[in-house]
Amino acid sequence: MTARTDTPYVREYNEDREVTAWFLLDLSPSVDFGTVDVDRVKRTILIDFVATMARLLTRRGNRVGAIFYGGSVERTIPARGGRDQVLHLIDALMRHPRLPHAPFTDLSPLLEAGQHAVKRRSLVFVISDFISAPGWDKQLSLLNRRHEVLAVRLTDPREIELPDVGPLVMEDAETGEQIYVDTHDAGFRRRFRESAERRETQMLAAFRRSGVEALSLSTDEDLVRAIVRMATLRRRRRV
Repeated sequence: MTARTDTPYVREYNEDREVTAWFLLDLSPSVDFGTVDVDRVKRTILIDFVATMARLLTRRGNRVGAIFYGGSVERTIPARGGRDQVLHLIDALMRHPRLPHAPFTDLSPLLEAGQHAVKRRSLVFVISDFISAPGWDKQLSLLNRRHEVLAVRLTDPREIELPDVGPLVMEDAETGEQIYVDTHDAGFRRRFRESAERRETQMLAAFRRSGVEALSLSTDEDLVRAIVRMATLRRRRRV
């Protein structure tokens, strides 16, 4: 063109910025726990987060897909774009049955399914409370080698510290096992808190081994503020 017109031209390439995002969703019974109010369990914030992020992503022409896990890998929704895909994803989540009991959660099959289903490099959100059999950090690390992975931890305040409300029956959300406890016992509340702190330490160590960032979403936290905090932290780390 420059030779023909005797005017300099510069070719500019526009980088393809289309993003494919996948949601790997833990829908095991422990995700149905919550104590803030009757409508604010961990599953609620999972659905709210997925709906918000899916809409934000598809508005810019990106595609979103999902894999559902509830004791086993139950469903895969292929990645597509558009408002209809977001509505389809939300409807599938709302209709997904709540399991009264299931085998103890093992997130490794969910992460392995992600490795097989997600072919091209993608943004992958792993959304779970990460109350799981050990060893999932290895599969998370493998997934992180091929994709940009963000772990979203679902939490509830009562998983960390019990209030003094007297005797009650506690039930394991997954196995159904019940135990009678007296929360008026300060020693029991201390041991509960120490156990929760050990679990937290082990979980953070697993995230470090996998090299994956972890964002915590609590049932008593505003979702918009949490997403803004996530975006701000990621922006600062990239600078």
